[in-house]
Amino acid sequence: MKRSLPSTKAIEGFGAIAQSTRLAAVRQLLAVHPNTLPAGEIARRCAVPHNTMSTHLRILSRAGLIEVERDGRVMNYRANTKAFEQLVDFLTRECCKGRPGLCGFHPAAALKEGEEAGLPIDAIVPAFNVLFLCTQNSARSIMAEALLERLGSGRFRAYSAGTEPANAPLPEVVRRLEILGYETSQLRCKAWSEFKGPNAPRMDFVVALCDVPHGQICQQLGNRLTAAWPLPDPARFSGSASERTTLLNELYAMIRRRVEAFVNLPLQSLDRAALKTRLDEIGDTTRLAP
Repeated sequence: MKRSLPSTKAIEGFGAIAQSTRLAAVRQLLAVHPNTLPAGEIARRCAVPHNTMSTHLRILSRAGLIEVERDGRVMNYRANTKAFEQLVDFLTRECCKGRPGLCGFHPAAALKEGEEAGLPIDAIVPAFNVLFLCTQNSARSIMAEALLERLGSGRFRAYSAGTEPANAPLPEVVRRLEILGYETSQLRCKAWSEFKGPNAPRMDFVVALCDVPHGQICQQLGNRLTAAWPLPDPARFSGSASERTTLLNELYAMIRRRVEAFVNLPLQSLDRAALKTRLDEIGDTTRLAP
């Protein structure tokens, strides 16, 4: 689990940028990230004397917001975007009961996505919101949510819900995810109606995981782009404990294949019809059998 930034460190960080010259310097460094700027160039861009800027840069460096590299006698500075992500996370971590993504655009996630893609700060775009639907939201959609959060690399925010939600996720599903190294404390069963109201996060994709071939029907959520990836329901698994574990492992593998295929789609280059076709192909059990 990601460790929360200590309050003292957060105060130091916010205090460091709570001054006009230092804020201007940070903005200049973020504008050229991941490249560096020499101290003299930062001073020139901010229209302050070199010795004055040196003092401000030491304060920013001490707070961990910038990093310095020496090139002979020249000191080159680079913005530490990880530190800014931690500051934003400190502010938003408890928002919406620990799910800041419910607020919509989450700067920390977008900053990570833009940084990895090499985009300038003003080109950063929000992550895609993806809702996985099934009947009880106790196994398949829970696994899919956990997998997308891990494999989506900040480009996706995953949610899950059920048409007839159970009281809690299946214990064996939670144990399996924990064994595989997933953080499970935030996973819970939710009604799909939570995502219908005016204050609900806007979904870019809604993926139904109900076992339609065996009579399960998932609700549709508005006119958002939807896909059907029918999967067997673990609540119907029978047999010994070892047999159920085998079936659960196979289900996990099936979901992982589909999520991996989804995150590797060229989303920006596909029109809506082509994207719908590709999503349906991912759910075709003849293509992605375990």
